Amino acid sequence: MTAAASAAQVKPGDLSARQEFSHQLVKAAVERTQHAVRYDPAYVRIPYPGGDVPADTGVCTDEVIRAYRAVGVDLQKEVYEDMKKNFSEYPRRAKRPDANIDHRRVANLMVFFSRKGETLAITERAEEYAPGDLVTWDLGGAVPHIGMVVDQKSLASGRYMIEHNIGRGPKIEDVLLSWKITGHYRYFGPASSASASRSDQQQAR
Repeated sequence: MTAAASAAQVKPGDLSARQEFSHQLVKAAVERTQHAVRYDPAYVRIPYPGGDVPADTGVCTDEVIRAYRAVGVDLQKEVYEDMKKNFSEYPRRAKRPDANIDHRRVANLMVFFSRKGETLAITERAEEYAPGDLVTWDLGGAVPHIGMVVDQKSLASGRYMIEHNIGRGPKIEDVLLSWKITGHYRYFGPASSASASRSDQQQAR
């Protein structure tokens, strides 16, 4: 399965495709640690679709966005398209969707993953978190953060570690239980969310 085709091939209920997708996604997240990234939350106008801020800058959300893009999923496009159709479901930060920034906000990704992916239990049982899972936290003072569970375990705790950027560039660290967990999700791309979209349409009738 190639990276570009992987997302399109993940159908709801296809366990083997989901496992392969997660494997490729985690591989992409781990590869992110090879990049030097300066933490920079500045608003930047970017192309659409497929837009990105300069490769040597970014925040926590950009790590998730870049890992998904490496396996053929454009979160800029997916989030923007969903916000255009369901703007009232998202936190109100502006009068209309903005493809330059909306996908780079943790709060918007939380809503998007809950709508189009799988919302899983928030727990401090580390064994409930699998490679490829997305986790959000409150760092304190309502400061949000997001990272991805990878397939490397901490020798000290035995827990799967997290690939994230909290200000020091992309790192893999044992931080799953370091802050208050506010969200736990799995997302396998737009094909896997087709059933969710059908459910939305049925509810709207």
